[in-house]
Amino acid sequence: MNIQESAEMYLETILVLSEGDAPVRSLDIANHMNYSKPSVSRAVKLLKEGDYIVVDDNGHITLTPSGQEIAKKIFERHNVLSSLFERLGVSKETAVEDACRIEHVISDETFNAIKAHMTANN
Repeated sequence: MNIQESAEMYLETILVLSEGDAPVRSLDIANHMNYSKPSVSRAVKLLKEGDYIVVDDNGHITLTPSGQEIAKKIFERHNVLSSLFERLGVSKETAVEDACRIEHVISDETFNAIKAHMTANN
């Protein structure tokens, strides 16, 4: 399940966008991430080839089980880390930015320890 950080960011974005009422399209991803349409098209093609997403005939994008697993993992890391940083006194904006960078490189062991610590100290 080792994929590149950029792919993880796309999958996380698709997960977040899919929580809305409308189907997710490439244009929605481009707008949300502030990326160009050609960049998103290339990423969508690669994610589709990797069996992380499915694109139907209408251009609606859904996560496959493996794509959803990765997206949920990254999204959880983002939420836990940004929450931790805010508890430590970091501004919300900085906490979110730092969590976004760290969520892709932190080991499972370290993340699980942070999560356990935060749960125990809630």
